[in-house]
Amino acid sequence: MTTLFIISLLILIGFLLLGMNIPFAFGGALIFIIIAADIPLNSIILWGFNEITSPVLLAVPLFILFGSIVSVSGIADKILKAINVFIGRIQGALGIIVILASGILGAISGSAFTGIAAVGPIMIPQMREQGLSRGYATSLVSVSSLLGVLIPPSIPLIIYGWATGTTVLGSFLSTVGPGVLLIILFSIINVVYTRKTVPNSLESNGVIHNNKEYEDKKQSTDFLSVEPVDMVNNKDYSVTKPSKSKTFLIAIPGLLMPVIILGGIYGGFFTPTEAAAIAGVLSILIGFFIYRELTVKNLYSTLKESTSSIGAIMSMIVLSLFLSQSYVQLRIPQELVELFVSFTESKTAMLIIVSIFLLFVGMVINDSTAMILTAPLLLPLVVSYGVDPIHFAAIMTVNLAMGGITPPYASILYFGMRTGNAKFSEVIKPTLLFLLMGYLPVLIITVFWEPLAMFLPNLFGY
Repeated sequence: MTTLFIISLLILIGFLLLGMNIPFAFGGALIFIIIAADIPLNSIILWGFNEITSPVLLAVPLFILFGSIVSVSGIADKILKAINVFIGRIQGALGIIVILASGILGAISGSAFTGIAAVGPIMIPQMREQGLSRGYATSLVSVSSLLGVLIPPSIPLIIYGWATGTTVLGSFLSTVGPGVLLIILFSIINVVYTRKTVPNSLESNGVIHNNKEYEDKKQSTDFLSVEPVDMVNNKDYSVTKPSKSKTFLIAIPGLLMPVIILGGIYGGFFTPTEAAAIAGVLSILIGFFIYRELTVKNLYSTLKESTSSIGAIMSMIVLSLFLSQSYVQLRIPQELVELFVSFTESKTAMLIIVSIFLLFVGMVINDSTAMILTAPLLLPLVVSYGVDPIHFAAIMTVNLAMGGITPPYASILYFGMRTGNAKFSEVIKPTLLFLLMGYLPVLIITVFWEPLAMFLPNLFGY
């Protein structure tokens, strides 16, 4: 059975490396394991049908839809302006705005792609206008969008809780510590990089200027009171001193979204699925009646695109769920436990091996699909070594999220490159900088220092 398990994984990886669509790749591996191991298909289908009709799983398409609406409703735009009010004069301010906005949008949408779609088109042109390279700007937006996976609510964590029977709310809290630490490290890296890259171009408002447009504007206005203009998207992101309070007040409906979502969930007023539905309705109302940037036309277009994405994601979830269940029926989790226990009794060694495995899996398939495939297999193993299931939720999420910006899969990085119109050769160096100096330390601390992940779950009684 172990041999069949390894062969099916090799088939899956081979199909993925050949560029086959992810659902078909999982389908190929599933067909092999069903035929080779003589697994009754009826039992898997019946079990899978009961699982995919779970109310918890319904939160996934609802959060995807909600994240898409946030990108076009004006909520993201107003949040960016509000953050700028507070930190616009800090050195490296634009980069910090990108990082904080990605964290806030992560607390709204639960997806990394929403951060890129909402922040990238606005902030990459501004960072380019003010002296930062296209590769660095694109890389910063891409790596910061990972906060959408770590800051709750998180789609991969919803899937983890659903697939393993672990509390979703406790799992949400487990990645808050790593997410906050990542915000701090990314901000420090950004400030140091900005200072070293163009130290002579910094003005007292903390942003970089080295073009004629800036010189002309400086002569004609009080530049310290005016933030740059996004000439590429033809949008004015100016915030003058008299209007800063108004800018923040306008952003309050958008800033209240994470408060409503998380406060409602942890206050016991509604479930994560209900929170996603309520947030979607509120975002539509805010976009139509408060910010008035949402129209029937772009709402229809957003719904159409979201439906396509939801269909693809749910197809991956169903087939990866079937494959994962076939492994469970073959008692692969139990065999993994026996194999590891016979190999080493060291919890540290086990966590290192599991983390390397998760990093590899995250490099070839997306985090949500990888979560369904590997969580039911690995959870019995890590629990046998004394790892708390909630702590393992953080370990899995932080490891798998890194695959989103690590080739060959790197779907988040590639999406960021399309948004920023950047080449791979331009983004790889700054991306490695953020990975090695920022993300990797957070990953190591999350895996080996349990309090980072467990402080908040323990505080809330999970």
